[in-house]
Amino acid sequence: MKASLVCLVLGLLLPLSLDAAESDQPNIIIVMPDDLAYGDYGCLGNPILQTPAVDAFMKQSLLFTRFHVSPTCAPTRAALMSGRHEFKNGVTHTILERERMSLDTFTLPQMLKTVGYTTGIFGKWHLGDEQAYRPESRGFDEVYIHGAGGIGQTFPGSCGDAPGNTNINPTLWHNGKFVKTTGYCTDLFFDQSIRWMNDRRAAKQPFFAYVSLNAAHGPHVVPDEYCKNYIGKPGVSAKLAKYLGMVENIDTNFGRLLAKLKEWDIEENTLLIYMGTDNGGGISRRIFDSGLRGGKNTVYQGGTLSPVFVRWPAGGVPAGETCDALTAHVDLYPTLAQISGATTTPQMQRQLEGRSLMPLLKNPNAEWADRMLVHHAGRWKEGAAAEAKYTKAAIQNSRFTLVNNQELYDLQNDPGETKNVIAEHPQVVAELRAAYDSWWQDVQPLMVNEDAVGPAINPFQKLYYEQYGGSPTSQDLQKMSRHLKPGGNRSRAEK
Repeated sequence: MKASLVCLVLGLLLPLSLDAAESDQPNIIIVMPDDLAYGDYGCLGNPILQTPAVDAFMKQSLLFTRFHVSPTCAPTRAALMSGRHEFKNGVTHTILERERMSLDTFTLPQMLKTVGYTTGIFGKWHLGDEQAYRPESRGFDEVYIHGAGGIGQTFPGSCGDAPGNTNINPTLWHNGKFVKTTGYCTDLFFDQSIRWMNDRRAAKQPFFAYVSLNAAHGPHVVPDEYCKNYIGKPGVSAKLAKYLGMVENIDTNFGRLLAKLKEWDIEENTLLIYMGTDNGGGISRRIFDSGLRGGKNTVYQGGTLSPVFVRWPAGGVPAGETCDALTAHVDLYPTLAQISGATTTPQMQRQLEGRSLMPLLKNPNAEWADRMLVHHAGRWKEGAAAEAKYTKAAIQNSRFTLVNNQELYDLQNDPGETKNVIAEHPQVVAELRAAYDSWWQDVQPLMVNEDAVGPAINPFQKLYYEQYGGSPTSQDLQKMSRHLKPGGNRSRAEK
């Protein structure tokens, strides 16, 4: 069973020779919004949202319809940056030191730099705010980010943003120092990424731009002009109108990026990947849920499916087609390694468990062996990992998903997961349970953050006060003290 699990759960790595790139190394861009639902796009059936840029982009790209991410944000980022399940990077939560990507991870930008790419991140990192964990220490040349999981969030320990931060005129971390900005966060992240890409283009350097947005994560703050299309619509509250406005603003900025690539005449050999979301949605599901069960922080399909659009004309990626092969975020790292021509080092071979998507990028109907994917929401309380083994956990293949060890759904015939058929398929259940048990055993020694204790004041706050003066407010200290145990160790209270 264990050998089978290696093949199915971890995937069969293709040789990473550059047999797919008949042209020069492409520029690589990944754009990923935060907390959207699968159907938060007009082209995917949303009856209210206006997303003309993504709608047009779908006609120019290959759409992966069964692409899975993690149930929450930091885990997806850890899997994307490493090509392996987030638990194997120590990331089992979104706060409390358990969001820090283990330092033995050879990251996606580090890999791309070995073959000449210059790398930039714009937006949200959320894999550790202490110096050794920040993106400038993990392979990114250009860093323009906020701290924590959302602008303005502050938690004790290693996860926090600059004090008092907001989406409008935020204070951002830029290449080793804070900058006070004027404007809206999503506009700013796209502005900076476009400036940086243009400089790299002028210098004729292949680049990797990771435009990892905080929107439409809460708090739902956006300029009023983007809410006007939604206020007063049936079933749309003021809060939901702001969320929808944040999504429309993302689409507007994505349209600006597309226009620049065309203006610069580099769109043919730019591999542009638009990931529809980093995890399942929340507030918008009340108006449109795509027929999927669950949302963020669940392991039903609505919690882990993300539409992914891929455009690369020079690489032969077909436009206007769809691919329904079972794919996942862990597949992007080996895909980009193959496309860029990176050599698989022993460390990469030990780390990577995804599959290169190159066969599907050439032919969306190419043969694609079945596999198993594990989803787990994590976020258990301190010392409770063993009890959480089957809590908010699922293992699936291309047809069935076993949820919480007691619900089996036939995704082929019931994509909305409405009927539990566990009594009807005992052999399938036995195979999935055995594979999951083996996986759970394998990840235990790699969950290195379970007992970690971070600093009393989170690093972004400390850096902010060092640069601008001041100190934590009494409110900040009270917030921290609520999470402290006698002797200074923090409890693992849930977010």
